[in-house]
Amino acid sequence: MHKPLHRIDLNLLVILQILLQERSVTLTAKWLSISPSAVSKALAKLRVWFDDPLFVRSPQGLIPTPLTLSIEESLSDFINIGNHIAGKQNSETPKGIHFSLILESPLHQVLLNQFPLEILNYYPQSMVQIRNWEYNSLSSIIDGDADIAFLGREYYSGSKEALHLLPEVIDCEELFRDTPLVYVRKDHPLFQKPWNLETFLHYSHISTEYDKRAHWALDDILAEHGRLRNIAITYTSFEQTLFTISQPNHELITCLPGYCVHYISRVLPNLVTLPIPLPQSVSEQLDISFILLWHKRHAYNSKVLWLRETIKNSVNQFMHKNTD
Repeated sequence: MHKPLHRIDLNLLVILQILLQERSVTLTAKWLSISPSAVSKALAKLRVWFDDPLFVRSPQGLIPTPLTLSIEESLSDFINIGNHIAGKQNSETPKGIHFSLILESPLHQVLLNQFPLEILNYYPQSMVQIRNWEYNSLSSIIDGDADIAFLGREYYSGSKEALHLLPEVIDCEELFRDTPLVYVRKDHPLFQKPWNLETFLHYSHISTEYDKRAHWALDDILAEHGRLRNIAITYTSFEQTLFTISQPNHELITCLPGYCVHYISRVLPNLVTLPIPLPQSVSEQLDISFILLWHKRHAYNSKVLWLRETIKNSVNQFMHKNTD
């Protein structure tokens, strides 16, 4: 029998959504800052309303029943719309909002150099926090400690950073695809040799850690063919790597995203780039997808919607300007 919506406490649906996300009464209670007992009581009421157990306990946590899984997507949409309505304020551009952004560096300096100022101009008296992408950044998005992220993810099917490995609670949108390049000094001795894989592997490399990994798709592909790079130095940021590459009296080289050419043209003009010397069918696997990434709970959040559109517009303008 159809039950009218006004007969159910809508807070119970919020708890149900978090239970679907966390699959744990304890973690749901922690997420909502309420007691586990309150979550258990809410679940009992939901079971009566839906006339279904909703979750079955297991050693791996709560397992949703077929009914629960069937309403998961609709429930998420319903909660997001509710958050969007509840987030409406009297003023069109509310003041004093906190922004927590995770932006790959120097990606945002190159493509979004005016972005923080745009936020302050549109949202007066706001506070903007920008962090580089780190190993725990995805958890920050999931836990609600960050609004949105802009970063690169590898296309290589065997990568731990592949797009299809993102958690189900995460939404993303690709803004552009990028091809990694080799970065070297203009006076590097490799220019006296044929540019091929043997030359590429002859010289020691600087690598940049990503999610605490110094190796990436390039190293995985080389390993499949029994080859490897000699990584002499590892840094945690692309800027550190490029600065060292630009210094004299060494023969180190590095591989970084192609967009860094715009960074070195402004900051390190003594550097040049070369293609990674691999067959095209192989090098295409090294492509990087640069994406916007946010939690599904923010799908209708006005602040996150504005951030997404502003970033997309800035990136599109940059791409149009640099392809003319």
